[in-house]
Order: sequence, then C-alpha cells, then structure tokens
Amino acid sequence: MTQAAVSELDERVPGRRWTVRLDAAGRGSAAVRITCSRPACTEQRHPSAAAGRAAAVAHLKAHLHAAPAPRAEAYCACRAAGCHTHLPDTGRARAEPWRCGGAVVLAVITDREGRWWQAMECCSRCAAATPGARTTVTSQPPRPANCPAPQATGAGTPQFSGQQVVTDSVPAPRSTPVRHRPPQAKIARRVIPHDLRPVALRDELIELGDLFRAYQQRDQPDLALLADLQERKARAFTTWADVTSEGALRWEARRAEQAAVATRLQHRQRTGSIATTDGPAVARHLTVPEQWEHARSVLAHVAGHTPLRGPEGRLLVLMLTLRTANTGSGNLVGQDLTALGLTDPVDLVEKLTGCGWLRLPGTAGDLLASRPENATPITVPSLAPGEDGTAPFTFGRKTRPKLSGWAQKAISDKRLRKTKATAGTRLLALTLATQTDTSGRLGPDGGGIALNALAAWVPFDSTELQHHVDQLTAADWLTDAALTDTHLTGQLTERVHPLTCPLTCPLPCPPPAAGTP
Repeated sequence: MTQAAVSELDERVPGRRWTVRLDAAGRGSAAVRITCSRPACTEQRHPSAAAGRAAAVAHLKAHLHAAPAPRAEAYCACRAAGCHTHLPDTGRARAEPWRCGGAVVLAVITDREGRWWQAMECCSRCAAATPGARTTVTSQPPRPANCPAPQATGAGTPQFSGQQVVTDSVPAPRSTPVRHRPPQAKIARRVIPHDLRPVALRDELIELGDLFRAYQQRDQPDLALLADLQERKARAFTTWADVTSEGALRWEARRAEQAAVATRLQHRQRTGSIATTDGPAVARHLTVPEQWEHARSVLAHVAGHTPLRGPEGRLLVLMLTLRTANTGSGNLVGQDLTALGLTDPVDLVEKLTGCGWLRLPGTAGDLLASRPENATPITVPSLAPGEDGTAPFTFGRKTRPKLSGWAQKAISDKRLRKTKATAGTRLLALTLATQTDTSGRLGPDGGGIALNALAAWVPFDSTELQHHVDQLTAADWLTDAALTDTHLTGQLTERVHPLTCPLTCPLPCPPPAAGTP
C-alpha cells in the first residue's frame, strides 16, 4: 500500500499547502506575530491578538484570491499527509485504507482556538470529512482516470458534488461546547451563595462586589469613596457572619473596619492636614500619624521611668527627655526651664543630678543662668544607646526636634502663660492634646478619657484634676469639660487643634513608675 501511494505521488503533481500562523511575539507582551509558510511572505507584528487575528484572516484571503484554481491532476494533499486531519492515529494499521474521491478542491481549515489557518488542495471527500473545513474553489475538469473512484453509493452513503463552489469567507474556529452555568456573584474572592437569606443582605453583597471591581478600574484613587465602601463591607460581613456563624467572615469584617479607618485617615492626611467635622482643614504641628505615636511613646516612657514624684518633676523629666532622646545628650539654656512654670527649678535639677539620672558640667544654678550663646551640655545616661545600638525610642534624628518643638509650643502657650497656669496644668494640657479624636474631642471616638488611664499619664487625684481642668477652661484650652467618677469628657478649643495628635487606635495605659504615686 505504501509503495502504491509513493508511485502515485511520483506520477501526479503534489497538492499545494500553506499555513498562516498566529503566535505570541514574546513573554510579558500582548504583541503577536504572523508567519506564512509561503517563502515570499514576511513576518508581521501586531500589538494585540485581536488585531493579529484580523490581519491573519485578511492575509489568507489575499492568498485565496490570488491563487489559481485547483488543479485536476493534483494529488490530494490531505492523503499525502496520511489524512490526519480527519482520521485519528490509533497506532495500528487500519483494516481498510481511506479512499479519496471526488473533485480536487481548495479547502481551508483552522484550529479550535484560531491560532492557525491552512489552505490545501485535496479531494472533496477529504474536505467533507475534515471537521470545520470549508471549500473555497472546486476544480472544473472531470476526475482524472488514475484517481480512485468513490465507492458505490447506497442508502445512507454521503454524496459529493462536483459543482464549483466559490466563497470568500474563512472558516471560523470550531466552537467548543459551552456549559451553561448560572453566574456566580463574588466579593473579596468569596462566592455569595444564591440561597443566602435575607435577600437584602445578598443584594448588598452583590452590589458591594460590583462597586469594588468598578473602583479598581478607576484612573485616579478616591480614598473617601474607598473608606465608605470598606465601612459598608464591614457591616455587611458582620451580618453575614451572624447569619452563617462563620468566624472567618467576622474576621474579614474586622479587617474591613481597620481598612476603613486607615483609608479615611490617609485621605485626611494626604496634604499634611486633617479636615475637622465642622470647619476647614487643620494644619498640625506634627503632620503624620507616626509622629503622633512617637509623641505618645515619649509620654508613656516618662510616666514609667521618671525618678521624681509629682507633676512638676514629671514635666521637667519629659522636656529633658525630648532634648536628649536618641543620643542621651543635648543642650539646654535657663530659659527652657523658666518657661515650664516650675516652683523651684533649681531644687528639681539638683534632685535629678543627685540620683544620677542627669549629668551636668556645672551646677544647677549655672544651668539656669546659661544663655543661648553659651548653652549647657546635658547628659541622660539612661537614654544613650546600649552596646548593641538599641535605644528607648525608635524615631530618628529629624523627628526628635519636631517632637521637642511641639511640646515646647504647647506648654508655652500664650493663654497658659497669661493665666499663670501651673506646671501640672501644662502637663495635663500636653497629655490631653495626645488623647483626642480628629475633631478635638477627648478620648477615642470622642467618648472621653477613663480616669484610671489618665492617672497613669498625669499624677493627680480627682480633687486636683478638677482644679487643673478649670485652669485649662479658663485658658481657653478646654471647653464643655465634664468630670465624672469614671471619665473626663470635653473638647479642645479650635485654637489649639494644630497642637493635637489624634488617636488612630486606643492605646494602653503606661506602666506606673516605681516609687511614684
């Protein structure tokens, strides 16, 4: 059989065959390239698969229009290739060989995905048996004598026409059977069950999923809109968790709540200011949340490591800590101490030097007499980095003067000086500035500050606290103040909003210092 096929190939003209291919131009790119098996055709490149597919089809059509009619004497190109396009290769010899028949035609076939197109001269029987093949031109002369005739037809045997059929269309890729499944609604990579009840919850989840996907397609971010979506997601997932009792959903709801808070804060801080609820944007002295956390960390460190009793000693230790943080050393002048409103600054400095917490090159009197042109170098050994390079604070050299300047500006407020506020009142004012929400209300979310937490920051009892609160109210620092058995509520006045450090999350109370009330 093989010898007979080879003999026929030698006697007849081989059928023409050419292929147009569509391939990727390279990794990481959407560009494609078109190649044609005909030697005269050069490679083409196109920016997308859609453009490349259209160009490949147009290229093949041009070949079909320019190609001569199928030659009646041509040997079936499909049979020369073993008829692999329509006969499966089982690896075993067939009981009966495939017999070609009918007029020679010019047929076009394509793969299922539309990545290549092939035109070939073949018999009409092979063209009819090939899935997806489309005949473009049929030869007119009668069938050659040496071409095997088709088997006798009978009932149920396919008939082949010898009439000429001309078409300009290229066969489309063979369609793949589509399984019709109901669309799945998703949010946060979770499938929303179609039977989820109540229906209002399912509708809310579906709408949120669509809104999040639409937000991802935006050219410019809108953080306010994103924060609103996260808040809605948190509420919806909480309800979803209540309905299904699934703990992962509740965890996802908490994540959405945190994302909403962070996104809204980022929106308010994009330009270094926070928009209050009732007024224009506030330009704060400390502009970013990291600086606010550093300010609170210094207050907590002083509350837990001060060597002196009482509010005056704590205020002095706080200011010296801000001057010497990071390296354990710094410079100080007398005016820095006299501006704190201390009753006896010399005595306090001597107590600090006596216990070894502070080191001076001279006496406490020399420190108070020093001026900016001859500042006194001071050293706090406990704040110096250890042998491993670690220090009590994590902020850098550029942040330290910002924190020190913020604290100095707060305790030296003009109204506090005018009302002759005591050192304890100034310490309370500085502490309250770090315990507000974005609108200036005291406590997380404006709910007030617990007295047991406040007592860890400022060493007052309830009677003393009321006196200092009254002083802050008289100095136009605090308004609508109310002191109960458990909380201090109120709001900082608008003029001191630039000095506030809003809470991004509730902070734990600092540990009490050993030997302090």
